[in-house]
Amino acid sequence: MSAPAKENLQFQTEVNQLLHLMIHSLYSNKEIFLRELISNAADACDKLRFEAIGNDSLYENDSDLRVEVEFDSTAHTITIRDNGIGMNRDEVVSNIGTIARSGTKDFLQKLTGDQKKDAHLIGQFGVGFYSAFIVADKVTLTTRRAGVPKDQGVRWESDAQSGYSLETVTKETRGTEIILHLKEEEQGLANDWRLRSIIRKYSDHIPLPVKMLKTAEEEGQTSTEWEVINKANALWRRSKNEIKDEEYQEFYKHISHDWEDALAWSHNRVEGNLEYTSLLYLPSRAPFDLYEQKQQHGIKLYVQRVFIMDDAEHLMPRYLRFVRGVIDSSDLPLNVSREILQSNKIIDSMKSGSVKKVLGLLETMAKDEPEQYQKFWKEFGRVLKEGPGEDFSNREQIAKLLRFASTQTDSADQTVSLEDYISRMKEGQEKIYYITADSHTAAKNSPHLEIFRKKGIEVLLLSDRVDEWLTNSLHEFAGKQLQSVAKGALDLSKLDSEADKEEQKKVEEQSKNLINQIKDTLKDKVEDVRVSHRLTSSPSCIVLNEHDMALYMQHLLKQAGHEMPSTKPVLEVNPNHPLLARMEAETDDERFAEWASVLLDQAILAEGGQLEDPAGFVHRLNKLMLAMG
Repeated sequence: MSAPAKENLQFQTEVNQLLHLMIHSLYSNKEIFLRELISNAADACDKLRFEAIGNDSLYENDSDLRVEVEFDSTAHTITIRDNGIGMNRDEVVSNIGTIARSGTKDFLQKLTGDQKKDAHLIGQFGVGFYSAFIVADKVTLTTRRAGVPKDQGVRWESDAQSGYSLETVTKETRGTEIILHLKEEEQGLANDWRLRSIIRKYSDHIPLPVKMLKTAEEEGQTSTEWEVINKANALWRRSKNEIKDEEYQEFYKHISHDWEDALAWSHNRVEGNLEYTSLLYLPSRAPFDLYEQKQQHGIKLYVQRVFIMDDAEHLMPRYLRFVRGVIDSSDLPLNVSREILQSNKIIDSMKSGSVKKVLGLLETMAKDEPEQYQKFWKEFGRVLKEGPGEDFSNREQIAKLLRFASTQTDSADQTVSLEDYISRMKEGQEKIYYITADSHTAAKNSPHLEIFRKKGIEVLLLSDRVDEWLTNSLHEFAGKQLQSVAKGALDLSKLDSEADKEEQKKVEEQSKNLINQIKDTLKDKVEDVRVSHRLTSSPSCIVLNEHDMALYMQHLLKQAGHEMPSTKPVLEVNPNHPLLARMEAETDDERFAEWASVLLDQAILAEGGQLEDPAGFVHRLNKLMLAMG
């Protein structure tokens, strides 16, 4: 059944909120609306070129791809037109009438009302088309998808206030035309010199012509002809020496639809058996969909300057999914498909080389610009931590780039590298010690750290969700084993004095009966009970086996519906603590059992675990406190 000829529809709630923000929290530089619309037009031409590789008829006898910009100073309009792939009715509704972005609500929740800060957020979200409403109070979009009949064009129109209208129209040419009806205060934009200046400033790098009409006087006759305004060549193919930083930044904004400058970039040409050019960027801020499973990879693949695809996930691993840029190959066939990409040695070589360029760029930044690197780490550190588990061949290089909080730093900021840690290791210390927890505060206050603080041994404080995955993948660095202070038996004997060792033996001998009594009482709940060599002020702590997952992670996975293997923890106790002395003096077996249960439950809570019977814990605790009173 065909769609009605014309219908009036309402925006999604999120779109209404976004449009309101666009109109009332304006960008400091309104001119970039034109950059966004021209970038979209260029992308549409790229997509047509790709689809036409296998279906030349899509060109409809017009293979001269271009973007045209016109203005009417009397009607106060600016028109941006392309002969790219165009859209059908469903695509218009999907791409224009809605925002199909999983991060939309998160984005809107983060808005502050501060125009400057909100502009930065808009930049991260990347809503290019809607920038039209910065300068226009009405936008008319007419489009027809390449290959469909001329009478199946679509006209979309909105004033950003009362929803939008959709109408089926006849459109002779494929592609999209957008007419901006300028606000009264923005009518000065409908000016030849102004538009040419904006195009040269923001869209000079786009690798296809952006044209405007030029009026010429010849022998008393006036004529108009289309004139190319931009350089219209592929920036990445030019020599690095002739490209200004401003050009690199504008090209980044074109391919990424980001509103902020890139943090850094790497531009390289590889020649020899394999020839390709790469231009790879590090963004300055994380996009909202960085942690989405369906987040699009940011590398555009070209073959001999012909755009092939913009979601080439095979060109960059998941842990570097924040990288934006282009890779242009001279060796791949023009009809390369996603299936071919999956098992192509050329793709594998380009991916390997590009990963090394990105990691090298990060190494240089970390060494020469540590403040810049900390900006990068704050935005993308959690993603980079996925690297050691994904990329075995570059594990050591990635590990050098990791940053952590530690007991040597005053804040939760992750600034300590593994090399920093090793340089501060105590004489006789052979391992890199760390602890994982669900927050920095929980890690910092863990009872497992007590003996390490007493001996002045640094411990890395890991509180990102990805850290459990990281430590399961990264077992050593520079020949030093990574050791959790909360898992397995703790052996600090090489750092203990003879007096310390004698004292430990004495405590273990004196506590044998108490330990055995606790073990008998809790035999169904714990794997073992032993004297702790890591506690100095707490009565007890849970110790997991070497390969067990932290209790807080087990709890999170259970909440998510995952089946977790049933394991029993080890309970370590501190016989020097007054509570243990109180238990040792207890003659009532029932009350001793209650003390033992409280001892175990509070140790589980301290580790971020979940009690099976929280009400029972509260009841026992209250009963014991009343008895003490």
